[in-house]
This record gives sequence, structure tokens and C-alpha cells, in this order.
Amino acid sequence: MLAMKKREGYEIPIHNMIKNPQQIEAIRESAKRNIEILDYVSEHIKEGMSTEDIDCLVVEKTKQLGAIAATLNYEGYSKSVCTSINNVVCHGIPSKTQILRSGDIITVDASTIYNGFFSDSARMFMIGDVKPEVERLVRVAKESLEVGLKQVIPWKTLGDMADAINQFVKKNGYSVVREIGGHGVGLEFHEEPWVSYVEKPGKGMVMAPGMIFTIEPMINMGKAAVVMDREDGWTVYTNDGLPSAQWEIMVLVTEDGHEVLAY
Repeated sequence: MLAMKKREGYEIPIHNMIKNPQQIEAIRESAKRNIEILDYVSEHIKEGMSTEDIDCLVVEKTKQLGAIAATLNYEGYSKSVCTSINNVVCHGIPSKTQILRSGDIITVDASTIYNGFFSDSARMFMIGDVKPEVERLVRVAKESLEVGLKQVIPWKTLGDMADAINQFVKKNGYSVVREIGGHGVGLEFHEEPWVSYVEKPGKGMVMAPGMIFTIEPMINMGKAAVVMDREDGWTVYTNDGLPSAQWEIMVLVTEDGHEVLAY
């Protein structure tokens, strides 16, 4: 099938993007621990704690599980998790001075290494009394994942998935960040392919059985434009200061559909 798709002019995955059964099982074990870490955060996150406290939770549970935080010291990143509050689109750095207040929304993005294999997912949390319009943003961002998943079918393209998400988000009055997307994962933290959420149907790489990648569109309440913090070189904000929401799942393309490995 891949050879046929290549002859038809489609972009096809290279060999190391297709995981074998042994690799898939090892990645699945990493993903189980990634889920446990986020479950632990879910049990303890609350108003009044700092984002540094969240990092400590991740450190504690990761160590208990015999795993390693993939973000720690990754290209100079200094923490074991990303914590992105309100108008922070992604890559927020935990801090002792950043305190969760009623009305905040936060994405906690955990990446895990277990026995040399990588997993990656993120969840959102609403703290205290969140405004209805912000709560709706969080809900639509989560629903967009389910819309995208319906298009994760072997031999369709990443563009089919991307366009389904983009159209759903626009229909709900929001915008999708263009510059930052998902990625392959498993043998490395970030692998090819890069996963856009503004690609056109029928474009982008063919989704072949054995591929593993993240679906993690960043949904802005306002315009799609973003800006990076010049001082820390990591934190990405909405350019207009309005809230942004992001959930992340890790998905395996199977022979007859897909399997969500981490959510």
C-alpha cells in the first residue's frame, strides 16, 4: 500500500517512523506511566498551589515509577513538566511565584521516558470558578481531539485529520495556532513527522499502521498569532492576550483504525 501511495504522489513515512510490535509494546509501557503521572497531578492539583508544586508532583511520581521526565534538561529546559496558564499557549515553565487562582485554566504537559522509550500527553484543569466562555474554550479544545481521531484511519493523510480539527474549531469561533504542532514520538522525544492542524485534506503524510504521533492542537479564543518570551526562550503566549487551550493525546495508527496510547 505504501508503494502504491508513493506512486500516486503522496508523502509516505520513512522506515523508522513505522514501529514494530516490540517497539509498540515498549512505548505502550512508557505511556502507561505517563498516564499515571497525569492521574497523580489530577488528584492533587488545586487552587493556591504553585506551578513549581506541580513540577514537584511530577518529579515525585516519575521517580516512583522508575521513569525519567523527558523535558528535564531537554535543550536547556529546566523542569520536569510544562505548565501553561490562561494566555500561555504552551511550554510554560513551573515557578514558585506562579500561584493557581480561581478562574485559571492550566495545561499540564508531561513527557515520560521508560526503559528508553518516550511518551507524551497533556491535560487541562479548570481551577475554581472559571468563566463560562473560558470553560467553553476548554471543552471545544478537548472535543477537537475526538473530531481529529475520527480521521486517524490507515492510508488517509495527516491533512485529513488536521482539516477536520481546523474546521471544527473555526465553526466554534476560535482559531488554531499555525506555528506549533504535534510530532512523532516513541523512539525519541520529538520525531518526524511534524503534525500541522491547518493542513488541507489529502495533503501531508500518509498515516500508515505502526506510526505513532501526538494530536495537540492549540486553540486560541482570539486570533491565532503567538509570541515567544524573549527572556526564557520557551514560554509561548497568545499575541492578543486572550486565553488558549490545549489537550494532547498520543495515538498509534493500527491496521483498522487507531489506538490512543496516552490521554
